[in-house]
Amino acid sequence: MRGLLCWLVLLFLLQPWESQLQLAGPRCHTGPLDLVFVIDSSRSVRPFEFETMRQFLVGLLRGLNVGPNATRVGVIQYSSQVQSVFPLRAFSRREDMERAIRDLVPLAQGTMTGLAIQYAMNVAFSVAEGARPPEERVPRVAVIVTDGRPQDRVAEVAAQARARGIEIYAVGVQRADVGSLRAMASPPLDEHVFLVESFDLIQEFGLQFQSRLCGKDQCAEPGHGCQHQCVNALGTFHCTCNLGYKLAADNKSCLAIDLCAEGTHGCEHHCVNSPGSYFCRCQIGFVLQQDQRSCRAIDYCSFGNHSCQHECVSTPGGPRCHCREGHDLQPDGRSCQVRDLCNGVDHGCEFQCVSEGLSYRCLCPEGRQLQADGKSCDRCREGHVDLVLLVDGSKSVRPQNFELVKRFVNQIVDFLDVSPEGTRVGLVQFSSRVRTEFPLGRYGTAAEVKQAVLAVEYMERGTMTGLALRHMVEHSFSEAQGARPRALNVPRVGLVFTDGRSQDDISVWAARAKEEGIAMYAVGVGKAVEAELREIASEPAELHVSYAPDFGTMTHLLRNLRSSICPEEGISAGTELRSPCECESLVEFQGRTLGALESLTLNHILWGWWRGLEGK
Repeated sequence: MRGLLCWLVLLFLLQPWESQLQLAGPRCHTGPLDLVFVIDSSRSVRPFEFETMRQFLVGLLRGLNVGPNATRVGVIQYSSQVQSVFPLRAFSRREDMERAIRDLVPLAQGTMTGLAIQYAMNVAFSVAEGARPPEERVPRVAVIVTDGRPQDRVAEVAAQARARGIEIYAVGVQRADVGSLRAMASPPLDEHVFLVESFDLIQEFGLQFQSRLCGKDQCAEPGHGCQHQCVNALGTFHCTCNLGYKLAADNKSCLAIDLCAEGTHGCEHHCVNSPGSYFCRCQIGFVLQQDQRSCRAIDYCSFGNHSCQHECVSTPGGPRCHCREGHDLQPDGRSCQVRDLCNGVDHGCEFQCVSEGLSYRCLCPEGRQLQADGKSCDRCREGHVDLVLLVDGSKSVRPQNFELVKRFVNQIVDFLDVSPEGTRVGLVQFSSRVRTEFPLGRYGTAAEVKQAVLAVEYMERGTMTGLALRHMVEHSFSEAQGARPRALNVPRVGLVFTDGRSQDDISVWAARAKEEGIAMYAVGVGKAVEAELREIASEPAELHVSYAPDFGTMTHLLRNLRSSICPEEGISAGTELRSPCECESLVEFQGRTLGALESLTLNHILWGWWRGLEGK
């Protein structure tokens, strides 16, 4: 009965403490704080005294702003050994902490206070147990509550704890040794050493401790000077920086942390700085390995979707198709075609280039021999030609292309045997009007013709092809212009060069030219109209019409013109040209005619004889 009465009195006395601490004011908003209570549970602490200490802790918790980003609380008890009741990382809710404290069972052995301080320093305040890292500068506070003299040394280990930034409050009850309390506590001692006469009065420390925690919010005052964040602490404050920044030497301003600049990132290609961290990035065409630092080239060809006809080559920019030797990659970037080495303008063949696998060879037209250089052909000497070139000088040709046209004309001249008795060349330029640059009879050598061609000036303006054809028929092949008489049977050749549609009618004079016995050739470039080219040219059109998509590729047309302009049969260069009305010619004609009649008469006699045999 007496024991029951004692417990009732105890509960009556304890009830106000918890309430008094809880109702002393609003919860403290001190900013982040790591708080560890070190409780003496040696045998000298009697059960009702330990219960008083338990209620003291619960009441103190209710006055704190508890949370992961606010005050974290841990509790350890000690006697001859140290026991962690719950570490700083264990609970974020006050209710869970109170439950753990109410379930606390005292150890009831010796008083190894130094051992408890060492445990708090090395274990309880470690990051692994839930303490914030030192660089976050979160205050670390240890509250040691004891009722006797330590059985081990405390001064040295307490000094080590304080050196590590742990602020120690020493609370002695009844029989506690004041010297030991002063050896453990942080300076100033009058603010960190508390001695109460009994456990019944321990709430006095609680009120003073809570008042200290809930001191003036220094960060709320203007002028703290922190660039990023101000962190309120016990009676003071300190500045912190946002993630990815570090505090400058003035402890107020912040500097961006460039972890990549420190040179320890280990990235093979690129280091990319980010707030408080970094990451590695690879160059285009590479992929980051599992170690997140080294890079490996991407084998795009291994994906199997490159569609290359021959070979796939992986490059940093993606897959590229490659053709085997002797083949060219097509515009689609995937298929390959056997290379036509003759398509280039540098093969050097004068007449025709024939592609043969990885090489080529040059050919000459029938009746002409390939020269020792393997490229050029002997001159056209099998006959004579009167050649008139009609060159389009309209605005659409443009000056730079007109120079290519003149060079093309000179390449034609190169394979002709230009002379008064051989081939004669005349040149007419047309646009909106027609101009004879030089007539057939003016120049007697290829060099003179070529020099005259180079001197021709570009006319520009329109494209009157019909007018040019009329000029050629009526004037260019006249004897006054240097053409040889028709009686000499010298072939007359007209070559029309144009790059577009005629602005006048061509049909009448194109037909008239052919009626006059002029062999007409049409060369079209670019936007030349095929129907007009065929109307200008003689039959068959396939042998008399040539086309090039642009001025830079005209050279290949030469092979179509050389064999046509050089006649297979004609009067040789050494034969004297004679009029068929001369006496010698008439005698020769008569002899050939009589011979033909005699042949016919003989054939008739033989035929009658044969029919007579058949009748028998």
